[in-house]
Amino acid sequence: MHAAGSWPSVRVLAVGAHPDDVELGAGATLAKHAAAGSEVFILVLGTGALSRKGASAADVAELKGQCMESAAILGAQAHVLAFPDQQFDTVSLLEIIRMIEEVVMTTRPDVVYTHHAGDLNVDHRLTALAVRTACRPVGQRVPDLFAFEVPSSTEWGEPLRPSLFVDVTGEPLTKKMAALTCFAGEMRSLPHPRSPDAIAALARWRGATAGVETAEAFEVLREIR
Repeated sequence: MHAAGSWPSVRVLAVGAHPDDVELGAGATLAKHAAAGSEVFILVLGTGALSRKGASAADVAELKGQCMESAAILGAQAHVLAFPDQQFDTVSLLEIIRMIEEVVMTTRPDVVYTHHAGDLNVDHRLTALAVRTACRPVGQRVPDLFAFEVPSSTEWGEPLRPSLFVDVTGEPLTKKMAALTCFAGEMRSLPHPRSPDAIAALARWRGATAGVETAEAFEVLREIR
């Protein structure tokens, strides 16, 4: 299994709607891929800031810098686009799909991770749809396609039904938590699900579900063997 078995050197693409989404959902798994020698790419579609009252272009630039810093910790390369925060539904879905298709053609991933289609956040849902469309089995083939969960969105929508668990015990989880510190303005305190304590607790729960110390959970959308 590319994502969790022998961990061969593969090409990996993770697509998130906003800065920190990929880190929250698959950060430890990406770090594990990178440690195994895989090329890891992160695509962030939206600005992640301008929907907030008082946000400015400087805030967008700061978040972009945080994406680059976080990706470096995980051993990944990040590319950040500028679709409008919390307003993906005002943009042509075809435009989003085409941007993702370009990155898929450039990076030629064996494994793609993206949002769960049932998330509460509209940008997450549209990203999930756009990625599944861009990765449909024509042209550049993507063998493995997995959906991740994002605390403070997935559990408030239609919860993920995990069918793949990645053991992230040790360094992978440590790198994920370090990467998330880059997004200080996005993190919250308990009892918010996007607090460091809650994120660590989720990793322990997913691990306990699968019989390991800590894990990240995914829904298998496609897996070709």
